[in-house]
Amino acid sequence: MKIIHTAIWFTYFWIYLLMMIPGLLKANRLMKEGRTAEHDAYVSKHVARWAKSLLKMAGAKVTVHGMEHIPQDAAVFVSNHQGNFDVPIMLGYIGEPKALLAKAELARLPIIRQWMKHLNCIFVDRNNVRQAINSLNEAGKLIESNYSVVVFPEGTRSKREEIGDFKPGAFRIAAKTGAPIVPVRIQGSYKLMEDNGMWIRPAHVTVTILPSIPTEGLSKTEIAALPDQVREIISRA
Repeated sequence: MKIIHTAIWFTYFWIYLLMMIPGLLKANRLMKEGRTAEHDAYVSKHVARWAKSLLKMAGAKVTVHGMEHIPQDAAVFVSNHQGNFDVPIMLGYIGEPKALLAKAELARLPIIRQWMKHLNCIFVDRNNVRQAINSLNEAGKLIESNYSVVVFPEGTRSKREEIGDFKPGAFRIAAKTGAPIVPVRIQGSYKLMEDNGMWIRPAHVTVTILPSIPTEGLSKTEIAALPDQVREIISRA
């Protein structure tokens, strides 16, 4: 049954992407014409719908707590990272889709790459230190332009409930721009795929958005302490 479910999901995934090509062409046109507000609203609507449909097709039941903690202005959303479905979860269920700091491998996927660029996503090559630093600088410029950014500071999927160490990059972005940090706890997403030998099966996922943490005026010592502080907040959620 899980083999059939997985095969159906991947078939749906690619058919849906192909059906989104006309929408992609419209997004290209809006961007080319400089109609930024209309472009952003259009892209957000289509990406959120796509992300939610992927989770529904996988059999995910997603419960979200703490939507009232999402700031009006740009912020750095910091989340633990359990599995492959965390990306559509963050795109579909924490308000309007936000720019992601994503691994460079995703830039190789056709159609997905173009939609992610429309979302201002930044592709990070973890094996190239200079490129990774440039990516953080790009993220800072996005925040200064009032776009929120989603970062998975563990750098890779934990594939379990335990949370790994948080790398400092996301916190430096927030401190440099003065943007608040919004901790997000994802629970159970690894059960959709990683816990089943990469076969897809239904699971319940809980997303908890926690109160934001201000970063303006922090000392160097306080900034250095942020990764462990936020990791502890998310772990206890």
